[in-house]
Amino acid sequence: MFLSVQNGYLNYSSSERKTIIEKPSMILNKENPIKVGILHSLTGTMAISETAVADATLMAIEEINDRGGILGREVVPILKDGKSDWSIFALEAKNLIVEDKVSVVFGGWTSASRKTMKPVFEEYDHLLFYPIQYEGLEKSPNIIYTGASPNQQVLPAIDWAYENLGPRFFLVGSDYVFPRSVNEIIKGKVHELGGVVVGEEYKLLGEENFKDVVDKIVESKPDVILNTINGDSNCSFFNELRQRGITPKVIPTISFSIAEDEIKIIGAEKMAGDYAAWNYFQSLDNKYNNDFVKNFKKKYGEDRVVDDPMESGYVGVYLYAKAVAMAGTDDISIVREKLKGLTFHAPEGAVGIDPQNQHLTKVVRIGQILPDGQFKIVSSSENQIKPNPFPDYKTEEQWNEFLDNLYKGWNENWANPGTVSVIQK
Repeated sequence: MFLSVQNGYLNYSSSERKTIIEKPSMILNKENPIKVGILHSLTGTMAISETAVADATLMAIEEINDRGGILGREVVPILKDGKSDWSIFALEAKNLIVEDKVSVVFGGWTSASRKTMKPVFEEYDHLLFYPIQYEGLEKSPNIIYTGASPNQQVLPAIDWAYENLGPRFFLVGSDYVFPRSVNEIIKGKVHELGGVVVGEEYKLLGEENFKDVVDKIVESKPDVILNTINGDSNCSFFNELRQRGITPKVIPTISFSIAEDEIKIIGAEKMAGDYAAWNYFQSLDNKYNNDFVKNFKKKYGEDRVVDDPMESGYVGVYLYAKAVAMAGTDDISIVREKLKGLTFHAPEGAVGIDPQNQHLTKVVRIGQILPDGQFKIVSSSENQIKPNPFPDYKTEEQWNEFLDNLYKGWNENWANPGTVSVIQK
């Protein structure tokens, strides 16, 4: 096996990748499988987003098994439902590790779910692949962050919005750690640019009434709405905007947790003209993405779409498979070391795991929603951006203090405790 190093990252040649991951074994070893956990919300307010990520993760596992598994061993997924409740995520993570004895877990969406799982993975010195863009302000040796950090999604979007849409921003989000933290980062960026935040509002996860929020948007007359609402509350929010005559031509919205799959459910006709910031869009035209989209539609139906979190979940499985193949074992401590600096040709483009913080290098893209629910890419960094989980607006110690204050303010929870009573619909 010959390895090369480019830009500080281990790289496989195409022939090596084919040998290690794609070349089928003569016999798939089902007697000594590699068990992996998949932990996503299949019910509750977050199911609108997470079920599709589970689908993409399962497809990656099936593809790998079709090519001979990992080290000739069958990969066996064990699927658990987090039920849109972060306490259940922590419980099921422990069950997967202790009872099911999985070698790795792929899952989580909300930062509240990740925050409750993090101590579990650290206690058992285990491994989680977390596939969602998030607020940053964290790094753990037990987590591989395959979604974007703030400098790979949110901050470039603010730069673009300031230059192209205007300096007046209205912030609206769900009331938990991700939106609160991201909006704190956004406020630092807006101040740096010389813009102004004209409003900042939060609603519980699962909330359906956004009349008061839209009243404030109408009153404050922003140039752009920055949306960090998560889950099916987005349906209610955009319905209220349109009922009040707020279309993208009046006040455009940039969303950070809405992609092709949510647009399909909300309705592209309601959202055409608005924007989202991601690293991946289904409309990307390259061989790896064309194969990914074609295979997903073949498996799940031509009417299905793919999006950034789904691609991120899919890529996580392949990164894990590559690391195990390099290690020659699924021993967690050895695999974790092999993951550092690993690269992969993903549908979004080449990605690499930063060995310092275990986040991926990524291209930043901003897309405008089209009437068919796909995106026209209006801005792209073209080059990979190295992850910076701790934006420079505060020191790492100050960010930790900020998070600690949120946690204590929510009675030692990672979300407004009122959310607990409404998330399981």
